[in-house]
Amino acid sequence: MLRFVVRRLGQTIVTLLAASFLVFVLVESSPGTVARKMLGPFASTEQVQMLYESLHLDDPLMLRYVRWLGVLTGVVADPLGDPALKLGFRDQRGERYFGNFGFSTQMKQPVSDVLWERLGNSLLLAALAVAVIIPLALAMGMVAAINEGSVVDRAVTVLGTVLASVPEFASGVILVSILVVTLGWLPGTSPLLPSGRWPVYIQFILPVAVLALFVTAYVARFVRTAFVEVLATPYIRTAILKGLPPRSVIFGHAFRNAMIAPFTVILLQVNWLLSGVVVTEVVFAYPGIGRLLLEAALFGDIAVIEAATLVAVFLATLTQFIGDIGYMLLNPRIRL
Repeated sequence: MLRFVVRRLGQTIVTLLAASFLVFVLVESSPGTVARKMLGPFASTEQVQMLYESLHLDDPLMLRYVRWLGVLTGVVADPLGDPALKLGFRDQRGERYFGNFGFSTQMKQPVSDVLWERLGNSLLLAALAVAVIIPLALAMGMVAAINEGSVVDRAVTVLGTVLASVPEFASGVILVSILVVTLGWLPGTSPLLPSGRWPVYIQFILPVAVLALFVTAYVARFVRTAFVEVLATPYIRTAILKGLPPRSVIFGHAFRNAMIAPFTVILLQVNWLLSGVVVTEVVFAYPGIGRLLLEAALFGDIAVIEAATLVAVFLATLTQFIGDIGYMLLNPRIRL
């Protein structure tokens, strides 16, 4: 187990390095000079020229990438904080620290101050959605599998297919039209700001509902298929013929083997919930990392784009690592 963990950590580091290099190359090769993109369209020519010289942008690409990694790891001071550039950028953590993604030219503050707050909001939204999705998906899938071929099974299958086919923006508009515009029961936006009428916890209901409707239906279909296959195996039939109660058969014998495939799907959805729910965050004005990445891309804030992309890659590799550990716990044969 220890060798496996060390090997996967090494693979994660290599993946992050490869992803960071690709992101760096794409940003460097996009139209316009890097200095102009960092400072924005309203910076003076003198400021652009000073930054060009300060960043040594005429150096080879690999040398600039190594220098950028040095800033990220805290080995090299961020040149944007140089008072001679008169940009007004100042980081209270100092010029060098690990995880220094630079400064956001759109928000005029360190990327770390913006990124971790938005990531925390996305983690909270994902946690609430997962807390709703997993019990509902397991219940729907297991009920449908136990009653395979019945009216209940067909109803769950049709409901899951319909809900999984409705995109996020459509379900969001439908829920807003009914619960906000018509009934006035919920707020139409979720900025996580306390107001007189809508407390913060109420603002989570609609975003969580939109995500839960889509993902629950999608995961439930995989749970049903996995349980149908496992319930048809000889050892399950033997357990039933021995007179074991249905509860013991389902949770004591079938559950672990049937959860291997749905476990993969759930982890993929968790990764998507953390960094890929841009539509939901935009529809409800939710301050998450997906919306942050979209705003940075539209504005051309390259420091935020690089930071958010690396965080998304790290979350993807982390979920894969958790998935491998989960497989070992569900099926001991995989440990060999």
